[in-house]
Amino acid sequence: MLEFVKCETDHKLRRTAEMADDIWHECFEGIISDEQIDYMVDNFQSYAAIKKQVASQGYEYYNFVLDGTRIGYFALVGQKDGTLLLSKLYMYKEYRGNGYASQAFEFIKENAKQRGCRQVWLTVNRHNYGAIKVYEAFGMKRLREQVADIGNGFVMDDYIYGIDI
Repeated sequence: MLEFVKCETDHKLRRTAEMADDIWHECFEGIISDEQIDYMVDNFQSYAAIKKQVASQGYEYYNFVLDGTRIGYFALVGQKDGTLLLSKLYMYKEYRGNGYASQAFEFIKENAKQRGCRQVWLTVNRHNYGAIKVYEAFGMKRLREQVADIGNGFVMDDYIYGIDI
């Protein structure tokens, strides 16, 4: 049985950061450099970064838990404009393609409805074709492009996708 478990303890946040390190290296290999993957994990998905996001930026992290095994995670953050940012949605490679992301997306849309949000949106690397295909299968539409300087000579070259709720 698949569950979405909110990470509300330091232990769960630490385990999510460990999972992020593994998954990001698996997911972004060949899309961005190893140096940029390391930089992004250290700055955005380390335990310290995740703890700060939860404590002061309104992020909520959830783990995909399948029959007691953590297989991925996602993060949500409500926005002042009445939208919900799906900040992260990652799963270990061996669990992809089984409908788990679709189940998570239904959970996320319901979460957005409960918050009174009008839209769920996300950023996705424009060369991450597998993720783009999944988001489009969810009914999300490309809204715009964005290039963001994230420091250390790196940029995030993304599309913004969204779906109205």
